Amino acid sequence: MRLLEVIRRSASYLEERGVESPRLQVEWILSHTLRRPRLQLYLEFDRALDEAQLDSVREAVRRRGLREPLQHVLGTAAFAGLELEVSPAALIPRPETELLAERAWTWLQDRAASGIPSSDVLDWGTGTGCLAFAISRHAPGARIVAVDQSPEALALARRNAARLPESDRITFHHGDGCRELPSHLDFDLVVSNPPYIPTAELDSLQPEVRDHDPRTALDGGPDGLDYYRRLAMELPCRLRSGGALLLEFGDGQGPAVTAILEAHDWTVAECHRDHSGRERFLLATRLPAGR
Repeated sequence: MRLLEVIRRSASYLEERGVESPRLQVEWILSHTLRRPRLQLYLEFDRALDEAQLDSVREAVRRRGLREPLQHVLGTAAFAGLELEVSPAALIPRPETELLAERAWTWLQDRAASGIPSSDVLDWGTGTGCLAFAISRHAPGARIVAVDQSPEALALARRNAARLPESDRITFHHGDGCRELPSHLDFDLVVSNPPYIPTAELDSLQPEVRDHDPRTALDGGPDGLDYYRRLAMELPCRLRSGGALLLEFGDGQGPAVTAILEAHDWTVAECHRDHSGRERFLLATRLPAGR
């Protein structure tokens, strides 16, 4: 069967099953299977696929038709120029979180340019390790502690670390936020994309998210704000003078997250929008409380 016919049939199959952007999904599957840049496929529409290639594509399309995320089907996800292994153990990195990573590394670069070449960073809830790896790549003076409460997620992050030179200044810790970190550790910058979906909304999520991302990485409690309350209370004793906190949050949650932080003597200095124009993350500062 020729490439164009495979695309047409597979896209029709996915469309019937409610998959968004079905043709694009098929093109990414073919790009992965044939080890070709996606746009190069347009120059090879008459190419005939052999049986092994067809079998691989059929299986991938079948899984995608069952609403398994494309990233799980392919086994990897792109994030800030990195290719990361993904699995149901951790949240699939989202494109909007790249903006959080970029603001983190520019903050660190500005700090280095001001004469402070090294900084200590906490990645709270590291998951795949995407934030830690991206920050490390662009801010070579950063020493990063990446913490997660899920042993499976940490195992995934460590597998990614084994493949990436950016990981040489990253230390992984298993634990529930700051509570189980060694008491001597404190930080200049804390970054986090915590769970922020209200519990009652979880069942209405798209199947790709609801059935395949870990619930613990999604569930932010009754109002979606439980982890922001924790961060606001737990982090002051870990943050050095002049330090900052960068937080991602859900659509429409900016005012509530700001109110939580301000109630605990944080100052929200910046609020940033994602590519769709929605408020998505903020930067907050404060003087650390005494230990």
